[in-house]
Amino acid sequence: MGLILDGEEDENRSIAHDGVLMAPPPNFSAVEAYCIYRSGFPQSSNFPFLHSLNLRSVIYLCQEPYPDENKEFLRLNNIKLFQFGIDGTKEPSTIPMTTITEAVKVLIDVRNHPVLIHCKRGKHRTGCLVGCLRKLQNWCLSSVLEEYKHFAGTKSRETDLRFLETYDVSCVRHCLQSVIYRYYTSKNRRILYREDCVKKPGIASI
Repeated sequence: MGLILDGEEDENRSIAHDGVLMAPPPNFSAVEAYCIYRSGFPQSSNFPFLHSLNLRSVIYLCQEPYPDENKEFLRLNNIKLFQFGIDGTKEPSTIPMTTITEAVKVLIDVRNHPVLIHCKRGKHRTGCLVGCLRKLQNWCLSSVLEEYKHFAGTKSRETDLRFLETYDVSCVRHCLQSVIYRYYTSKNRRILYREDCVKKPGIASI
């Protein structure tokens, strides 16, 4: 856990590991230890730190094309990019429910873990996606909003808070019930998933 920095106050801290200086992206934190992370936009100086997380995927919540330098880092480390273009302009913009729902489906699929969620600052769009995940985890609404406000700081947006209040997770539960059950009810989440993929002995492959 020494590499996991919690909260915006740690965004400028760096960690030396095996002689390599590793700086986390701004607003970096673990959402779920060892499998789900959140941050602002990573720069090249953050790549050694991200490499230490053994990421399988990145969920990018901006409309702008992903920079070539970042795409090359993902390619070299066999990390899959999922882009959901959400407008990041200031209020009165709103978060599109269908887009965020598709991002939630990617986020809770254990095949994509460990995963990093990020937008530009790691505040609004990232905060809304994490908030939807928390509702799926049956967090009380006050805790969902408190976590959003913690990372948004003084930039908290009323439209985001209203979105989190009204977002209905039933559509996600309905189509991904089996994935949610595997991930959120098992202490050995990844082991359970892998066991499902192992061929049973005595059955010849076709």
